[in-house]
Amino acid sequence: MELSEFKAVMEGLLFASGDEGISLKQLEQILGLEADAVQHVLDELKYDYEHAERGITIMESNDVLHLTTKPEHTAYYKKLMDAPQTSRLSQAALETLAIIAYQQPITRAEIEEVRGVKSDRPVQTLMSRGLIAEKGRKEGVGRPILYGTSTEFLTYFGLRSLDELPPLPESVEQADVEGEADLFFKNFQDQLEEE
Repeated sequence: MELSEFKAVMEGLLFASGDEGISLKQLEQILGLEADAVQHVLDELKYDYEHAERGITIMESNDVLHLTTKPEHTAYYKKLMDAPQTSRLSQAALETLAIIAYQQPITRAEIEEVRGVKSDRPVQTLMSRGLIAEKGRKEGVGRPILYGTSTEFLTYFGLRSLDELPPLPESVEQADVEGEADLFFKNFQDQLEEE
């Protein structure tokens, strides 16, 4: 594989690792390269980001690499975050919101266990829209954040309280529970858009 291909693969790995990032050791294992070779590819990729008109850069924190936005563009990112959200929630966000609504308070790891996939982005989306909020920390190793629905959630779906959530059948498998909740939230969202 040529240098340009290794750079492309490394860039993809950095992107796919999301908020958790990826360590140099992981890159060595995945790419099958020695530490010096991985560092050379990384230096080349950093050079590309620093010397081209690019909107992202590579940040290293505690020996973990992350793709991040450039700080000099902060004013634009703030405008994006301040802009009202009018787009529909993704399927992943709806699933995550349903799990949180019915099983709150719940940690991200517990959400991921139910969904079977990473849920960083859906949780981040729901937090940025104010539909969920941190409800404290769970006792135990690492004291993970507990998530629950917010007042905005109730307003968004036209509910007075969580008691108005439709009951889920007791005899259904977990996958069916998610489906029922997802259908509930999709119906509410469709109604809101028609108004």
